[in-house]
Amino acid sequence: MADKQMKRYTREEVAKHNSNIDLWIVIDSKVYDVSKFKSLHPGGEAVFLEAEIAGQDATDAFYSLHRHEVILRPQFSRLQVGILTDEESVIYGRVCGEPSTIPYGEPTWLSDGYYSPYYKESHRNLQKAMRKFVDDILLPDAVAREADGKRPSTRIVQAMTDLNINTMRMGPGPHLKGLELMGGVTSEEYDYFHELIVFQEIARCGERGYIDGLQSGAVIGLPPIINFGCEALKAKIVPEILSGEKFICLAVSEAFAGSDVAGLQCKATKTPDQKHWIINGSKKWITNGTFSDYFTIGCKTDKGLTAIVVERGEGVETRLITTSYSTASGTAYITFDNVKVPVENTLGPEGGGIFVILSNFNHERWTMCCNSARSQRMIVEECLKWTSQRFAFGKPLNAQAVVRNRLGAMISRTESVQNWLENITHQMCNMSYKEQAQRLAGPIAFLKLYCTRCAQQTAIDAVQLFGGRGLTKSGMGQLIEQFYRTAPFDAVLGGAEDVLGDLGARQAMRQMPKNVRL
Repeated sequence: MADKQMKRYTREEVAKHNSNIDLWIVIDSKVYDVSKFKSLHPGGEAVFLEAEIAGQDATDAFYSLHRHEVILRPQFSRLQVGILTDEESVIYGRVCGEPSTIPYGEPTWLSDGYYSPYYKESHRNLQKAMRKFVDDILLPDAVAREADGKRPSTRIVQAMTDLNINTMRMGPGPHLKGLELMGGVTSEEYDYFHELIVFQEIARCGERGYIDGLQSGAVIGLPPIINFGCEALKAKIVPEILSGEKFICLAVSEAFAGSDVAGLQCKATKTPDQKHWIINGSKKWITNGTFSDYFTIGCKTDKGLTAIVVERGEGVETRLITTSYSTASGTAYITFDNVKVPVENTLGPEGGGIFVILSNFNHERWTMCCNSARSQRMIVEECLKWTSQRFAFGKPLNAQAVVRNRLGAMISRTESVQNWLENITHQMCNMSYKEQAQRLAGPIAFLKLYCTRCAQQTAIDAVQLFGGRGLTKSGMGQLIEQFYRTAPFDAVLGGAEDVLGDLGARQAMRQMPKNVRL
C-alpha cells in the first residue's frame, strides 16, 4: 500500500501503543505494528524493551543494527500500518542503477563537479548501461551463488553474451569488429578505459568468489589464443568462448612452481611424426578449472617453456579445491595423463611460452587492479555510512578523531590506487600490445603490489571500525567480512607481492643508464 493511501498518525497517537501486547514503533516516519512480530525477531523481544522504543521513534536504533534493505523486505512492509502526520520518509539506501551520493563513493570522473581528461561521453554511456545491468541482473545471482557456492548461473553468462560483455572483457581489438556494444559504444572507439569501466562496475557486486567464477578464466585464458594462436585455432575456440557455449581457463601455477614460471614441470613431448604433443603433469589453484572445456597451459619442452591449448578429454582430470573465499570460482587441481594435443594448438613459437605468458600477465594483473580499486572504494563507502549512523558514547563514531584518521587513510589509499590505475590505462591506450609487454610489465607489477597492500590495510581498518560486525557474514558488516576474508587472494593470484616487487625493480635496473653517477 502506498504511503498516501495509508492512515496518518500523530506521534502522540503512536506513543499510546507502548505495551507488551500492543507495541508500535516509528522508523523513518513510517508506523509499524510489531506486537506479534516482536516474538519472531531474531534478537528476541528483549531488543524492543532494552532499546526503550515502544511507542517511540526507533529510526536510530534500527539503523544501528540493520542495513536499509531489511526494511524493504515484503515481510516488514506488511507490518506497516501508517505514516506520521506531516512527515515524509527521508532515508534511502543504495539506489539501483544510480551513482552514489556518498563522498568518495564514486571515482572522481563520476562525481558531480569534477573533471577528468580520460573519459568521454561514450565512457559515461557505457558506465550507465553496465551499472543498470549489474544492479538489476547480476547482483541477485551473485548473492545467491556466493551463498550456495555454485558457479554463476547459465542465464547470467548468456545475458552477458547477448550484450557482448564477455567480448568487451577481452579488451580492445579485432574481436570486437562489427559488434553492437552497450551504451551505443562503437567497436572502433572502444578502448581500455571502456574495459576498465566494465570490470569496475562488475566489482561493485561485492561477491569476490562469484566475480572470479564469472568467466574470469576466459579473461586470462583466451587472450593468448587471440594474440598468439593460429587462424584455425582462433576460428574454432574464440567464438565458442565468447558465445558462452564453452569455458576456458589459464593453467600455469603448479604445486612445486607457483610464481616461478621458468620452474614449471608439466612436460610436453612430440610424437615421432611431430604432429602431436603428449602432455603429462599437473596444475594447481586454477580459477574456473572445474568447469572449463579448454586449458591454456605452460609446458616444459625440448626447446624451453611453451604455451599450448588443451581441450578437455581423455587424460584430463579436474578436482575442486576448497578455498577460504568461495567454491563459486571453480578453483581446481588439474592432472594431464598422456594427453594428446595437435601441434597446431601451440601458442606462439615453440620455446616462446615465457613471452606469451608474461604478456598475458600484464592484462591479467591490470584487470585485478581494476577490481581491487573499485572494491576498496566500496569498503570506503560502507565505512563512511557506518561511522555516520553508528553512535557510541552519545556521539556518532565519526565524531572521534581516531576514527576520522582511519577514514582519511582509507580514502587516500583508494584515491591514489585509482589515479595510478588510470595513468597506466592511459599508457595502454597509446601502446601496441607488444609495447605494453615491453614497457609496462614493471609498472603494472608495482601497481598490483600497491593495490593489494592498500586493500589489505583497508580491510584491517574497516574491521576495526565495524568491530564484531566486520567479522560476521551477514548483517551490517557482511561486505566488510567478505572483503577482509578475500583481499589476501589478490595479493597472491597473478603473482605474489614480493615476486612483483622484484619484477618491477629488475625491469627498472635494466633500464638504468650505464654512465650515470651520483
